[in-house]
This record gives sequence, structure tokens and C-alpha cells, in this order.
Amino acid sequence: MRYLLFIASLFIIMSVQAQNDPAAKTVLDQIGSKVKQAKGILVKLQLVSKNSKGKAMGTKSINLKMKGDKYQLQQGAVEIVCDGTTIYNFDGANTITKSSVADADQTLSPQKLLAGNYDKDFTFKLLSQTTSSATIELSPKDKRKNFQKVTLVVDKTKSALSSATILDKSNNITDVKVLSINYGASVDDGVFKFNKGKYPKNVEIID
Repeated sequence: MRYLLFIASLFIIMSVQAQNDPAAKTVLDQIGSKVKQAKGILVKLQLVSKNSKGKAMGTKSINLKMKGDKYQLQQGAVEIVCDGTTIYNFDGANTITKSSVADADQTLSPQKLLAGNYDKDFTFKLLSQTTSSATIELSPKDKRKNFQKVTLVVDKTKSALSSATILDKSNNITDVKVLSINYGASVDDGVFKFNKGKYPKNVEIID
């Protein structure tokens, strides 16, 4: 669950101005323009976790809905809902962790990136580029964060993220593949409103 918010941020950060490598900025700005203009975004993802020796440890499927600074992320029974102000993180069992966007964890919170802090928290550079794709590496400026780097592969013909690789401090890898993405989706605002009634009756909400 530790990378679920970060997965959402891989899409949201594209709307923030890039200030490091000018070549990377050009690629990210193209996606950023698309994200900003989208009225609703639907994304289907596949995550494959590998240990430091490259052995696959498990696969997860994720559905992400976005609209402005609001989003809903589902991975099995786990659900994260953000109404733009508050984040509700349901663990899939009987606990919901509630936190404010302003106080969200800086390592994984997409809200920090939405606020324009992406360029302050990361350095990035263009590793390679062809007419159809570009590979960009992100590194956290704060070395205390729990990952070493993130490598993005961008489909330039579609102006969309196609995959990403997250390398953590233990050299474990999470491969993220974008199975589908729809920038013109119709997403009802009710999706981003917290409704306690949809969760188990014995669910505990922790502030």
C-alpha cells in the first residue's frame, strides 16, 4: 500500500512545471497541458513488485479516477478517496485513516505535487528520447525518502505516461504499467465524497 498514493502522483505531477532538465520539461509540459484540460481521467494500472534479485513478488491491479485535485484509487478492497481537502484511506478491512491534504506525507502524497512543490522535491533528467517515446529519471532531493529514484517512460505520440519503475532503498523494484488511460472521462463528483455507509459497520476512523 505504501506506493498507492505515489502511483496517483505519477499522473498528477505532469501538471506541474518542470524546472530541471529543459528537455525533460518539454516532454512533461505536453502531458501537463493534457492533464490540466481534462474534465475527468480514468486510469487502469498493473503493478509488479520484485525483490532486489529481480524475483517477482506479486501483481496488483489498480483503478484510478481523477478530477482536478480530487481522486479515488482502488486496489482490491483497499480504497483511497480525496475530496481535495481530506484523504480517507480504507485498509480493506475495518480501518479508515483520515488526514488533511495539507498534512499528507510528502514522500507519497500527490497533493504536495498538485500544490506546485514537485520541482522543489525532485530533480529529474531526460535519459533517452526517440520520436515516439522519452525516458525520464526522477530523484528525491530529500535522501530520507523511502525510494531512490523513479523512471518514467512517456508515450510522446499520445502525450501520456506508459510505464514507470520505482526503486526503493532496499533495491526492491515496483514496475508500473499503464493498461489504459482516458483523459475525456465523465466522472461524477459523488465518487470523491466520503460515505461511511459504504464501508463495514464496525469500521474505525482514525484521525
